[in-house]
Amino acid sequence: MDTKIGSLDTYKPPCSDLACPANGAVCTIQGSSVSPTSIVNPTESTLGSHIARRLVQVGVTDVFSVPGDFNLTLLDHLIAEPGLNLIGCCNELNAGYAADGYARSRGVGACVVTFTVGGLSVLNAIAGAYSENLPLICIVGGPNSNDYGTNRILHHTIGLSDFSQELRCFQTVTCFQAVVNNLEDAHEMIDTAISTSLKESKPVYISISCNLPAIPHPTFSREPVPFSLSPKLSNQMGLEAAVEAAADFLNKAVKPVLVGGPKLRVAHASDAFVELADACGYALAVMPSAKGMVPEHHPHFIGTYWGAVSTAFCAEIVESADAYLFAGPIFNDYSSVGYSLLLKKEKAIILNPDRVVIANGPAFGCILMKDFLKALSKRLKRNTTAYDNYHRIYVPDGLPLKSAPKEPLRVNVLFQHIQKMLSSETAVIAETGDSWFNCQKLKLPKDCGYEFQMQYGSIGWSVGATLGYAQAVPEKRVIACIGDGSFQVTAQDVSTMLRCGQKTIIFLINNGGYTIEVEIHDGPYNVIKNWNYTGLVDAIHNGEGKCWTAKVFCEEELIEAIATATGPKKDCFCFIEVIAHKDDTSKELLEWGSRVSAANSRPPNPQ
Repeated sequence: MDTKIGSLDTYKPPCSDLACPANGAVCTIQGSSVSPTSIVNPTESTLGSHIARRLVQVGVTDVFSVPGDFNLTLLDHLIAEPGLNLIGCCNELNAGYAADGYARSRGVGACVVTFTVGGLSVLNAIAGAYSENLPLICIVGGPNSNDYGTNRILHHTIGLSDFSQELRCFQTVTCFQAVVNNLEDAHEMIDTAISTSLKESKPVYISISCNLPAIPHPTFSREPVPFSLSPKLSNQMGLEAAVEAAADFLNKAVKPVLVGGPKLRVAHASDAFVELADACGYALAVMPSAKGMVPEHHPHFIGTYWGAVSTAFCAEIVESADAYLFAGPIFNDYSSVGYSLLLKKEKAIILNPDRVVIANGPAFGCILMKDFLKALSKRLKRNTTAYDNYHRIYVPDGLPLKSAPKEPLRVNVLFQHIQKMLSSETAVIAETGDSWFNCQKLKLPKDCGYEFQMQYGSIGWSVGATLGYAQAVPEKRVIACIGDGSFQVTAQDVSTMLRCGQKTIIFLINNGGYTIEVEIHDGPYNVIKNWNYTGLVDAIHNGEGKCWTAKVFCEEELIEAIATATGPKKDCFCFIEVIAHKDDTSKELLEWGSRVSAANSRPPNPQ
């Protein structure tokens, strides 16, 4: 994909959301509100003001940060940008997680930290965003430009005169790195970094020397012209050959199915995938990490395909099919339930964002997934056999046993009530752990958001991600389902949610430990110190902002708490601590845990 920076014409997109990043290709991102020939006030023609304007231009209106002496001047310039809201987080890890959550909704996110102590702290969150193919701009305030190459030792480093340690760490988890320690090429380096993040849908690293942000320079004297990212193009001959081969393969099948994977997001192909499903009539499923990317109200939707822990009757239909098309899958040990999927390569068409592989036969490169899906939808014969079979054998899910009065609350009862809360005005954030499995079973209404981090699976991700996601879509009420062990990792930024006036509902499931680890391999290390979680949030609230907390032990108290959170306290941040038995888990986690444990404990192959 070519990058053109400096289009002659400005352009305003129909929305500020990165040209509708969920499904649309990125062309021009956001137009400048002034003529590209406008001269910026010389006192404002600085590196700091330039990067602030660039962030606003690509759709970032909130930047998550932690101050440090190397980034303070840069933060001054970000604050001075009228279109930018600087959100201070409690630590760098949460700032990175927040930028991750923001990028999932807005299409791009950004965070700003200080050199090394901040950079290495945010690194884990950046790695998670890399694994999930999220455009994220990580900006680090770096050493004074005069200190490079002087053999000096600086604070916030490991005590060596070599300042490259942070850069070397970021090289493996970002797709581009820019160390800006002079003004002459700063403009080009910053623009290249941002455009590369958008093109590759991966994080980038930008280090800016602490003495540069406030200095004017001629290259910043004009208002930035809109980025114009030329869209990738499919090889037309290859596309036609791939579509012909795939259509021939699928049209010969008796009961083919479609399965959506998580790379639908990076390929901007969700709409094209649904268009194909509409045209061909195949049964339609999603992999667990693609939940929310395909509308679950689609008439041929059959649920989540997750091997032995799939939603009811979904695995039986997928694995018994004589042909299946997987659009953007990731097959790892978690998504394959310890490598136990009953799939055969000779039955599969595998689509990656720019590549098509048909069974054991040909592979076609330089083909965009969305172009392939749209073209294929015009070539397939309609075949509803697999969906008809599903409809024939499907038995509606049973309801949880009715709770006796004041009976200790069961987790399956909790999620029965969470299901009733969902609408087009809500979004669900599921933390790593049993919430993965319980939230997978939620049936998402049209336009209900859903996010979780499956590939990286970093516990504690959801607190920061909830902060960022809610900040990106204030019109939605975010419902976060978080285990007590995960919450202890990143709890501090409930403070930032309150300071931002967010109206999120957090269900804190307190069962006294790391339940997902218990089901993989138990030991005393999975038991954690119990906290008074509602008391903690009340202390963080400290009378500033709108906050309401409740601790529930039974279904009656849960019903009352939900009624309050969605009624009188609907404009408040609501924190509901749910007390659950330590062994109260979904049946899917029990099955999944045993299979992952078996995969982890395989003996070495004989040498």
